[in-house]
Amino acid sequence: MAMKVNISERVLHFKQPAGTSRGVYTERRIWLVSISDGRTIGRGECAPLLDLSCDAMEPAVYNKVLRGFCDQVEQTGEIPYEEMRDYPSMLFGLETAMMDVRSKKADRKGILFDTPFARGEQGITINGLVWMGNHEEMLQRMEEKLKLGFRCVKLKVGAIDFDQELDLVKRIRERFSYHEVELRLDANGGFRPDEALYKLELLSQYAIHSIEQPIKQKQWAMMAELCRESPLPIALDEELIGISDPDAKRQMLRIIKPRYIVLKPSLHGGMMGCREWIEIAKDEGIGSWITSALESNIGLNAIAQFCSEVYGENIKMPQGLGTGQLFTDNIPMPLEIRGDKLWISKNS
Repeated sequence: MAMKVNISERVLHFKQPAGTSRGVYTERRIWLVSISDGRTIGRGECAPLLDLSCDAMEPAVYNKVLRGFCDQVEQTGEIPYEEMRDYPSMLFGLETAMMDVRSKKADRKGILFDTPFARGEQGITINGLVWMGNHEEMLQRMEEKLKLGFRCVKLKVGAIDFDQELDLVKRIRERFSYHEVELRLDANGGFRPDEALYKLELLSQYAIHSIEQPIKQKQWAMMAELCRESPLPIALDEELIGISDPDAKRQMLRIIKPRYIVLKPSLHGGMMGCREWIEIAKDEGIGSWITSALESNIGLNAIAQFCSEVYGENIKMPQGLGTGQLFTDNIPMPLEIRGDKLWISKNS
């Protein structure tokens, strides 16, 4: 029987404003796609980020473009991968929905990838995320993450006064050694190129694991220089957005030579594109980890299962997966946090 693809638009609301150096999010617009083959229905999530995703557009335009790709799926029964390279959030949603249909047809009950994590037998260690706020808010959020059992914590920096951010890092390190807590930083491009190296040098005295995107993307020469000179390992994130051709991916990594890349399927080419990034980075001696990007539980579930498949059973590095607790009106899925691990509940 022919496939039928439906689209529904939805707005999710944050429990607390989520601050980055690009601004503050209070709500999140997503598109849910459902693929039906007449017997089963699979769901996926298309979640572009305004002012960041390469396929972010006005809602009416986004819906029209997505509808066009859905029509192709209905006609052919396949996802037009090559045509969708520049539409990562749409591709990720359709990839997830298609896998969901196939998993249900095979009676795998939502197991997109047959891994110990997807079967509810193993958790994935994740970092605790401390959103931007004033000094006391961030310190309080840090305390909450540590009490919950997180031993890898990621701080958003680059928006408030840098001296306050530096003091926060210092106070954390005075209480917890790097043996006890791994600290990651994410600047979201918040440092000016002329001050970035100085700030990285100041931060490096506090045993930081890495810092994501210290300066804005598309400044390859400056970023390459930072990666050469920085005492802190640099991870690229926003820098990867919009680079969809495999040869261009390799060229950029060879020029900049980061220590890590941070991959988000909704931003970096869906699952297909992220696989390419991971393999190319591995060839170039560059590490990677996977992060969610403020998706609902439908997207988070798919990203976590993808992560468990692409890195295998022994994931050594904490991943940047969400906790499913950001929104007041999230979509129920069998995800739960136990200590510093994300699990799929066997009882669901």
